[in-house]
Amino acid sequence: MNIFIPLIVGVVTGYIFREKLKYNLDKPMSATLLFLIFFMGVEAGRVEIKAMSLFVTSIIFAFFTILGSLLFSLLLGGKLR
Repeated sequence: MNIFIPLIVGVVTGYIFREKLKYNLDKPMSATLLFLIFFMGVEAGRVEIKAMSLFVTSIIFAFFTILGSLLFSLLLGGKLR
């Protein structure tokens, strides 16, 4: 579902009824946000991953990123011998 349609409808509704609506929506919005985060976690937990393979790949990527940054900074600094 397109996320912009409910957003635009909400903005227009809030603009039209801004003087008439005097309800505090902080608590319902907080509860809705917590439910959204919970269901996103449930969905993320359903995904099967190979954790060890992902961990090793991440470590290798981090190592080469750091190494590349160091070499680039040495080249720009002119201290590579």
